[in-house]
Amino acid sequence: MSWLTIAVRGGLLLVGVAILERMPRPRTPLSRLFTVLLAGLLAGLVLAVAALPGNLLAGFATKAALGAYDDLPAALRTPATPQRSYLYANDGKTLLTTFYDVNRSDVPLAEIAPVMRQAIVAAEDRRFYSHGGADLRGIARALVANVTGGDTQGGSTLTMQYVRNVLKSDPNRTAEERQAATEQTVGRKLQEIRYATELENQLGKDEILNRYLNIAYFGSGAYGVAAASQRYFGKPPADLTLGEAALLAGLVQSPDEYSPIDGDAEAALVRRGYVLDAMRDTGVITQEQADRARAEKLTLRPTAQPNGCVATRTADTGFFCDYLRRWWLEQPAFGETPQEREQALRRGGYTVVTSLDPDVQATAVKEARRVYADDEARALPIAAVEPGTGRILAMAVNRQYGVADGQTVNPLISGGGSIEGYQAGSTFKLFTMLAALESGRTLSTGFDAPSRLPTRYAAEGEGSCDGRWCPANANPERMDGYRMMWDAFGRSVNTYFVWLAEQVGQDKVVEMAQRLGITFRAESDASFAANDAADWGAFTLGVAATTPLDLANAYATVAAEGTYCTPTPVESVTAPDGTRVAVGGPDCERVLSQDVARAATDAARCPVGQQSAFGQCNGGTASGVDRIVGRPVAGKTGSSEKNATETFVGFTPQVAVAGIAANPDDPSDAVGGPVQSQVIAAVARTIRTAVDGEPVRDFTAPSRALVGDMRRPEPPRPSPAPTEPSPEPSIPPDLLRWLQNRRG
Repeated sequence: MSWLTIAVRGGLLLVGVAILERMPRPRTPLSRLFTVLLAGLLAGLVLAVAALPGNLLAGFATKAALGAYDDLPAALRTPATPQRSYLYANDGKTLLTTFYDVNRSDVPLAEIAPVMRQAIVAAEDRRFYSHGGADLRGIARALVANVTGGDTQGGSTLTMQYVRNVLKSDPNRTAEERQAATEQTVGRKLQEIRYATELENQLGKDEILNRYLNIAYFGSGAYGVAAASQRYFGKPPADLTLGEAALLAGLVQSPDEYSPIDGDAEAALVRRGYVLDAMRDTGVITQEQADRARAEKLTLRPTAQPNGCVATRTADTGFFCDYLRRWWLEQPAFGETPQEREQALRRGGYTVVTSLDPDVQATAVKEARRVYADDEARALPIAAVEPGTGRILAMAVNRQYGVADGQTVNPLISGGGSIEGYQAGSTFKLFTMLAALESGRTLSTGFDAPSRLPTRYAAEGEGSCDGRWCPANANPERMDGYRMMWDAFGRSVNTYFVWLAEQVGQDKVVEMAQRLGITFRAESDASFAANDAADWGAFTLGVAATTPLDLANAYATVAAEGTYCTPTPVESVTAPDGTRVAVGGPDCERVLSQDVARAATDAARCPVGQQSAFGQCNGGTASGVDRIVGRPVAGKTGSSEKNATETFVGFTPQVAVAGIAANPDDPSDAVGGPVQSQVIAAVARTIRTAVDGEPVRDFTAPSRALVGDMRRPEPPRPSPAPTEPSPEPSIPPDLLRWLQNRRG
C-alpha cells in the first residue's frame, strides 16, 4: 500500500468521521452496523499502516460487508473472569487467607474512589462517555499518529479493551480462543468493535467502566483495581488519593514496565504526571490539584495477598485451612471433579465464612505450646466442635503448617494421608457405656471389679492369665471393688468396662463408636471392625487409633443429647453475585435416644470432679476441670498402654474439646503419665474460652428408667469373735464349810 493510497483513504474516512460524529449515538441496528463498518475500516487502516501488509485491508472490507451481526457472547453479558476466594473466621471479619490463580476481586463502582474512575477515563479513553463503543475520532487520531511516524496507537476504547480482557481470560474458552482474542488481525479488530458497540447498546456507561476497572491488569500480579489498590498501597480502592489513582491509571498501558514494585518506578511517576495532565485537560481537576499531586512523594505500602493455606494471616490456622480445602474438594456444588472444585476455589470469587472461632483457636494453640514447644517431636493436637451443628471451632497443634524445614502439612488434628491417628485410651469407655445403656442396662449396673479380670479372649505374654487376656486396673486401691457406671467411669475402672463390654457384645461397642463418627483409618483397625468386632476385647480400652477431631465430635454427639452432626468447617459460602451456596449447613441426625445420651452425660460428670444428678460420683481422674471451667462440664481421661499417649475430652452443652498428647511419627515414644495433668488443663482452658460470655447451661438428668436401683450391697459385717463360757468359781473346802456353818 503506497503512502498516497493511505492518505487518500484516510482523508475520505476522516470526512466520514466528521459527519458521523455530528450525528446522535447510533440506536437502530442499521446505524450501529454503519458505525461498526466505518470504525472497522478505520481500524483496519490503522493496523495496515502500523504493522500489516496492505492486502489485508481489502480482505477486511469484504468481511465487514458480508459478515453477520453476531449476538453478544454470554461471557460478555456475564463475565466468567477469575477472582480470589476469601476465607474469614466465624466473625466474618478476620481474614484467614485467600485462594487464587489470578489476584483479582470485583468491587462495585460505589466502592471505587471517584478520582480513580476519572483517572482511568482520562488516561485511556477521554471520550468514553460520548462514543458508542468504538471511538471514530480516536481511531482516526491513531491512524494519523501511525502515518506520521508518531507512537504506534490502536485507538481502542475502554469498552473495546474490556471486550479483549474478557475474551482472553474467559475460563470457558480454549487456550487457542483466549490467545486469538489478542491477535493483531483485522478480523479480530472488527469482532472487537462489533462486540463493543453491542455491549454499549445493552449496558450503561458506568456498568462498563465498573467492569473494566475490575478486570484491567495493573502489574505485580494485581488484576482489577481492588487487588491493585491493596497490592501497591495496602488499602481498599475507595480510599485512593488523587496521586495514587493517577499512578494506578498510568500502569494499565504497560503494567509490567511501569510497576513501581517490579518495574521502573521513575517511569511510573512520569506516567502519573501524564494522567494528571489528562485529568486537568478533561476538566475533572484543576491545575493546582494536578501540581499538588505531582509533587507528592511516591509512598508505597506493598501488600502481598496471601494465597492458600501456607500463607494464612491469622497465626496457626493452616491446619484448619487445609481441612477446609480437603472438605471443599468433596463438595459436588463446586464441580463434578476434584479438579473442577479446586479451580472453583481458586478462580470462583467465593466469600467463605468459616466456623473457626479466633479466640478459641488462639487459646488452643497457646495451650498446645504450653505443653510442647514447636520443635519437639511430641505434639498435642486439639480440636473443638460445637454440639448440635458440627461446626469446628478450633484445630490447633504445636506445629507450624508449611513445607519449610521444621514445618509440616500432615493433618495431625483431623487425620488423613499418613496420619492414622493415636490411641485414646479409656475415652473409648464412653462407647461401651452407651451400648450398655442402649441395650437396657442402667447406670446402677453393678459389678465387683477385681484387680485383674480373666476373659474369654486368647492371649499370650504380658497381660495374660493361663493363656487368656487378663486386663488389670491401673490403680487397684482406687478402682477395685463394687462399682456402678458412675464411679466406674469416674475412676476409669478397666475391669468393670471390659466385663460390661462382654455382657453387651464387643461388636455393639464397635458399632456405637462408628455411629458417633469414629473412623478407622489404620488398616488393622478397619479389618478388626469389619471382620472381628465381636472378638475385639480390648476395644473398650481405646486401642484403636483416632483423632482429636473425631473424638471431640463423638463426645459432642452426647453433649447434643444424641444428635450426631457431620463436622463442618464453614458457616456460609457466598458466590460473587451474592447468592448463598447450599453447602456447609448443619448435617445432623439422631443416632442415640435422648435419654441414653443424658444418662451417659450424668456418669461423665464424675471424672471431672462434679456430681451426678443422683449423687453417685465418688472420685474422678480429672477433678481439677471443675475448678478451671467453673460451670457444668463432663468428660473423660484416657491413657494408652504404658502411657504412650495421654488424652482428655471435655464438654459442656455448647462445646466439646479433645486433646491427645502423642508422638505422631513414633508411637513407641511414650509421652508418659505426668503429662496427663497438662493435657487436662489445656483442654479445660480451651473449653473455658469457648463458653466465656455464653449463658450457663446445665445438663438434663436422665429418666429414672435408666438410673435403676442405686442401692449398693452392704459390705459383709465381720462375725464377732467366739466367747468361752465362764468357769464355775472354785471355793476351798474349808471356806465352804465355814460359810455353810454360818448359814446354819
